[in-house]
Amino acid sequence: MKRKSTRKKSTTLKIAIQGIAASFHEVAANSYFSSESIQTVECLNFHVLCQKLESGEADYAVMAIENSIAGSILPNYFLLQQFHFSIVGELYLPIHMHLLGLPGTKLSDVRTIESHPMAIRQCSEFLYSLKGVDIRESDDTALSAKKVSQQKSKTIAAIANERAAKLFGLEIIEKRIETHKKNFTRFLILSRRTTPPKGSNKASLSFEVAHAVGSLAEVLMTFKLNKLNLTKIQSIPIIGKPNEYSIHIDVEWKSYGSFHAAVREALHQVRNLNILGEYKKGKIEYR
Repeated sequence: MKRKSTRKKSTTLKIAIQGIAASFHEVAANSYFSSESIQTVECLNFHVLCQKLESGEADYAVMAIENSIAGSILPNYFLLQQFHFSIVGELYLPIHMHLLGLPGTKLSDVRTIESHPMAIRQCSEFLYSLKGVDIRESDDTALSAKKVSQQKSKTIAAIANERAAKLFGLEIIEKRIETHKKNFTRFLILSRRTTPPKGSNKASLSFEVAHAVGSLAEVLMTFKLNKLNLTKIQSIPIIGKPNEYSIHIDVEWKSYGSFHAAVREALHQVRNLNILGEYKKGKIEYR
């Protein structure tokens, strides 16, 4: 989803991303803020990304939250609870994974493949078919590609995107190795500000329910009766409280009044209800 600019053209936004240049987070940042002048702030893990936003070293942060093959990134839900940022937007980015190596490298040459854990999970079917190849996890897909370029060995390959191949002078050994071709990652746009953008039609919330029969069903029925579309539900363990969970949900609406009414009613049914952000829902466009 493209974001309309409300700033002067001379203003450069600092956007915290997980990874380095040519990472999928950089692609997501450039796509979402396509009408803005931006400077990416590279972070090798999501905790540092949140710290950069919290300290004011970044104006916004782009955080992956789920992938259509690998599923939810659960640690990032804990970070959302810890840092209390506001979700002001989302982006669904098509993800194409390639196996990259030095020029002239053949698949039979490769003995080690390195990439981010989420990328490895997205390519598990391809990787399981290989024999005698060591699979190693790294902090970032693009960083893995950079290492292959630096180590100058045809026995090492990386899983990353085409942009990383061009940036680091690598060749694509195998194209589109993701398990399912309709693969996308959902990214959240985080801000320290809590003002929702105009025209918001989606929200993310978290709450706790009583450890009793039907307690979750009761609040979900409230959302249904107010004609909200539930698009995501994720339970997160509450540390120090066995068998108790924080429930994270995403809902969409056609009338903001319906959302407001549902929240008012839900306040009497749950504990610690937090609106993590109201924003415009992103479009899923396969390429």
